[in-house]
Amino acid sequence: MLTALEFNQVPAEEAAFRREIRQFLNEALRGVPSHVKARSWMGTSDEFSRKLAQQGWLGLTIPKEYGGSGKGFFSRFVLSEELLASGAPVASHWIADRQSGPLLLRYGTQAQREFYIPRICRGEAFFCIGMSEPSSGSDLASIRSRAQRTESGWLLNGSKIWTTNAHGCHYMIALVRTSGETTDRQKGLSQVVIDLSLPGVTVRPITDMAGDAHFSEVFFDNVKLGADALVGIEGQGWDQVNAELAFERSGPERIYSSIALLDCWVDALRAQQISDTETHALVGAMVAEMATLRALSLAVTKKLVEGESPAIDASVVKDFGTDFEQRLIINIAAWLGAHPDFIATPDLLQTLGYLEQMGATFSLRGGTREILRGIIARGLGLR
Repeated sequence: MLTALEFNQVPAEEAAFRREIRQFLNEALRGVPSHVKARSWMGTSDEFSRKLAQQGWLGLTIPKEYGGSGKGFFSRFVLSEELLASGAPVASHWIADRQSGPLLLRYGTQAQREFYIPRICRGEAFFCIGMSEPSSGSDLASIRSRAQRTESGWLLNGSKIWTTNAHGCHYMIALVRTSGETTDRQKGLSQVVIDLSLPGVTVRPITDMAGDAHFSEVFFDNVKLGADALVGIEGQGWDQVNAELAFERSGPERIYSSIALLDCWVDALRAQQISDTETHALVGAMVAEMATLRALSLAVTKKLVEGESPAIDASVVKDFGTDFEQRLIINIAAWLGAHPDFIATPDLLQTLGYLEQMGATFSLRGGTREILRGIIARGLGLR
């Protein structure tokens, strides 16, 4: 399906890199069924992530002095797109590579850069992000987790919830309160790096309806952090998090979460030679919308290349992208219901069943629709 979406928006010099990635993925993922590929960037495989690292494909945009490849954002877009379109299990390294590494590169101390970033690039350090908390929902400014200064560093207490793959990670970068009260909202918030193996840290995986554990709840009980745990400037955590979220919301993972289902369904249509006008129109409409969303995501990548902040644009891509991903599932399910004579393969039914259970989360993870539309409205001067 991705071949039909390849326009000239990506620089021509990336074509050879795309072919190299596809060759690697065709070999690495041979025989993997669609219902497994549907997990894609929520699927974990430490071994696969380290194979990517051996190829030099983790920390792709990180400077070579920190163990990265020093490539541009378009190269990273191509790699992300190919990984997601192929259904590769990338969750182990995804957050560390996508946002923790760039965040530390931008805001971290030289010692933090030298310690963490090469480990990220080697696939030896997996990160999660600690933002949401119980009773806070999407209201990040109301968080209660607190890090208090001590003679030797910080004392951390509190909890985080809906933390992606925390049970499979080595570190967390958490947004916590270092001064003031919850009524102070954004003031007094800072980011800290937490070694999840420290005494006082408890990680409890949350099993979802599909039987997977993509998320965890994490508790901090008098966790002692060193003075070097602080990322960036104390009290500037809110601004840093917003910069970090631009990386999280802009990528092609906000478009391709359901692509394994689309590919599986189209393969079945071809195999059974289904060629009526109504079906062609439905496939065409979905591919056309995906192409438009891809163009929007590439426009965000272009902003990153030019050194601009894509925070508002990224929110638009995320909002429209997750809406598309959810409707794709609904549309294919409705089509199958309207065509009882169509022979759906077990793999197609399993893929659809999994995504019907997980699709509701697409518009929650990375920021709810309501939060994103508030960001967009503020950016347009509407509120």
